Amino acid sequence: MHRIVSFGEIMLRLKSPAHERFFQSPVLEASFGGGEANVAVSLALLGESAAFVSALPDNPVGESALRELRRYSVDCQAIKRAKGRLGIYFLETGANQRPSNVVYDRDGSCISAVKPGDFNWTEILKGADWFHTTGITPALSQSLADATLEAIKAAKAAGISVSIDLNYRKKLWNYGKKAPEIMRELASYADLIIANEEDVQMCLGLEPENTDVGAGKLDSEQYRLLAEKVKREFPGLKAVAITLRESRSADKNGWSAILHGASGFQVSRAYDIDDIVDRVGGGDSFSAALIYGLLNYGGDEAKALEFAVAASALKHAIPGDFNLSAKAEIDALMGGNASGRVQR
Repeated sequence: MHRIVSFGEIMLRLKSPAHERFFQSPVLEASFGGGEANVAVSLALLGESAAFVSALPDNPVGESALRELRRYSVDCQAIKRAKGRLGIYFLETGANQRPSNVVYDRDGSCISAVKPGDFNWTEILKGADWFHTTGITPALSQSLADATLEAIKAAKAAGISVSIDLNYRKKLWNYGKKAPEIMRELASYADLIIANEEDVQMCLGLEPENTDVGAGKLDSEQYRLLAEKVKREFPGLKAVAITLRESRSADKNGWSAILHGASGFQVSRAYDIDDIVDRVGGGDSFSAALIYGLLNYGGDEAKALEFAVAASALKHAIPGDFNLSAKAEIDALMGGNASGRVQR
């Protein structure tokens, strides 16, 4: 068992029923989710020791979020309780040519007020094998961006592997800094960068070439060149993973990924996902499963990549932010069992 520490925000998720528009009926489905929390839950369900570091309001809503994390055996000892509020996101699930829509209500959340010195990273990171965060966290405030840098530096100083899912969110970068001004410094300390082509462009300022996701087919060679560009720009990186989503409609996506690491350039199997139930959290499930594979598969990066893509493909069939797939289910899909037949 490995110990993985993730740092970020968990939010209240309010979703319109099925494929309804916001308030088409007077109901919103309430659950919890958020990038780094989703990763922690996935890793805990895969049998790892997953710790989540965050700040939650000291009220019943914050307590409910904490209880949800504990339900999945996530270590919450380092979560700070504070005055304030829990961030919220509203989700309207699209269909066919109507895209899904996310509305954020996160200003003034407890996590956005976090600043350097609020967490004892030396203590939190004791015994850790891996530290994970995303580009969502430093997008919330300058003080939180500074705290994220503090955490990453502490992990590197302790010899702990660091992964960053760039996760560009244009609706969040509102405090006067452009994403590359923050993310390029954070990326300089990373061992693993996880991204899609837009993330690389908007967070790192590196232009992809001819990677048109609307063209119906992706050229893996262009993504090899993009990954090599990222590795040249940030020579401390050990690996770059890029997820490849072919968005044919809101319901139908192609899903695959590449990994450029110590074993060279790897391209995964591609999955046709024709009836998406919920794609939110798909990238987080990929990150968690890739971390799991890199820690457990003895340097077999190709196997780690296939495990990550299979895990995230399954997530698209599960409502909510969390990937509730068991390792045996992921292994079965990775081994070619994609029929969806009833298991008796």
